Amino acid sequence: MLQSESARATPSWRRFEIAIIGTARRLRSAFDQRLEPLDLNLNQASLLAYVADFGESTQTELAEMVDLGRAAIGTMIDQLEARGLLERLPDPADRRVWLVAATDSGRDLVDRFYAIDADFRLELRQGISRSDRQLLAELLERLDTNINLNLQNSRTQGDTGNG
Repeated sequence: MLQSESARATPSWRRFEIAIIGTARRLRSAFDQRLEPLDLNLNQASLLAYVADFGESTQTELAEMVDLGRAAIGTMIDQLEARGLLERLPDPADRRVWLVAATDSGRDLVDRFYAIDADFRLELRQGISRSDRQLLAELLERLDTNINLNLQNSRTQGDTGNG
């Protein structure tokens, strides 16, 4: 059987990539639902926790950390700043740059986020051994490496294409 025939023999909903995408969506939705009492979604909670844990950061550094564009992260920072959870401070080394810092209220909310996160992860891990989780993490890292290589190759081929 040819590889393309094999791909067609497996329905798209049974392919592991589709299972990963669906699971990731449900995981994000479940996290967002758990974080509703904090009036945060997972991206906001992750950003707030990062700033609380690692200290003042620039908007560009934060955009890279959460893998969002500068405009999107700026909107998120604006929302958290309006709630008194983050604040912008002038960077003493560069007057053009603002540093984003957690407020006391933000750090308190991060403590609550970590408690919710710990409880939720325990529930999610029921029936999945530590070795199974480690194997899954290794496989996902390999898949991520393959995806990154594919994206790089696609960009390189696009750069050398007709233009």
